Amino acid sequence: MLVDDSAVVRGLVTRILEEDSGIAVIASVGNGQMALSALERQDVDVILLDIEMPVMDGMTALPKLLKIDPGVRVIMQSTLTLKGADVSMRALEMGAADYIPKPTATRELAGGMDFKAELLGKVKALGLARRRDPNRKARPGTTTSARPSIISSAPRPSALTPAAPLKLRTHTPEPPDIIAIGSSTGGPQALFNLLGVMRAGTVKQPILITQHMPATFTTILAEHITRVSGWDAKEAQDGEVIKGGRVYVAPGDFHMLVETKGVDKILRLTKDPPENFCRPAVDPMLRSISAAYGKRVLVAILTGMGSDGAKGGNVVVQAGGTVIAQDEATSVVWGMPGAAAHAGICSAIMPLGEIAPWMIKLATRR
Repeated sequence: MLVDDSAVVRGLVTRILEEDSGIAVIASVGNGQMALSALERQDVDVILLDIEMPVMDGMTALPKLLKIDPGVRVIMQSTLTLKGADVSMRALEMGAADYIPKPTATRELAGGMDFKAELLGKVKALGLARRRDPNRKARPGTTTSARPSIISSAPRPSALTPAAPLKLRTHTPEPPDIIAIGSSTGGPQALFNLLGVMRAGTVKQPILITQHMPATFTTILAEHITRVSGWDAKEAQDGEVIKGGRVYVAPGDFHMLVETKGVDKILRLTKDPPENFCRPAVDPMLRSISAAYGKRVLVAILTGMGSDGAKGGNVVVQAGGTVIAQDEATSVVWGMPGAAAHAGICSAIMPLGEIAPWMIKLATRR
């Protein structure tokens, strides 16, 4: 379902989405109140929800939509501004699954390949996750699209062949000198949850985070982490010395790396080409951390699309470090953690709520 007060935008987005035979736009409405009425009648997997609309805006509509259907995946449309980023972070805390930057001009919407790729990727990944939800049931009194759908018909891999048991590695017995976290779709919510438990002072190690996000959004992400966890969280700056008790977030559009300089470990920001279609990306961060810290590295791969982090995680474990992954049941999208799990590099695969206590135990071991 598309929810946007601009009929032109709804028409262009519909055209983009329905070029893909696996997606059907079954409702297109102009404000939040109309979206509530439509959701009462239609069985929807994904909602693309604008923030600023007349009658009822997106932030007002969001909790009401989730009350009608707690399992529906909501993608917020947000402007690339500080205000837009802050509103998007609050929406994610309220239960939105993801956000997508809204093009600033109709010509960008019509011709921007980056926007099209991101839109299609997120809608399909979240739609597939919704269809695979074991608790998903069509709500009584709703109708569904009869259009054939890749999202609705794609079988789970386990339906084709019995799933091989995931192999776990033994983790290094020494406490880590640094903690690294990689995340993407659903990552901000997971980070708020994890760091809300692993609050400032529970561990002494520095924490480095690469979350797939554009510039400006990573600024606001760091501010929200500070608010929910008490950590001194900030965007990384090129050349600064890494200190314990702080959280460093990779800035949007920069890879965040670690370099050894004398007795210090310093941060480097680069504009090297994207990896896994992302900048910042998790893999280069993990490779550089492994080179700088050796085996005393602890990595958590959280919810997200794609496979970023699996190759870098393999470098970490080959050097003797430890990698853990969020499980499928608690991930918004089990792409990144699933890739790490199936690569056989994880010492644990666990629900989000168990990750922080496990990491604290390992990080404070003497």
